[in-house]
Amino acid sequence: MANVDIYTRDFCGYCTRAIRLLEQKGVDFTEHNASKDPKFRDEMIARSGRRTFPQVFIGDLHVGGSDELMAFERSGKLDAALEGTL
Repeated sequence: MANVDIYTRDFCGYCTRAIRLLEQKGVDFTEHNASKDPKFRDEMIARSGRRTFPQVFIGDLHVGGSDELMAFERSGKLDAALEGTL
């Protein structure tokens, strides 16, 4: 299974929603909380070009935010990306 990184911040409902989906699917992920360590915000922007939270990466694939992650799941592409077959 691919490495999953999620960049979050405290009190972010969209972050909670994305994490909940990953947990429901049993995905091991690394959370980079920019509220606890501001360097993660700069790292996220460098990787994604976006400033909004969350930002989700599966390996080198930038999925996007919570809405994009949910759309990925609905389309069936999330499982393929996690298995490295997308």
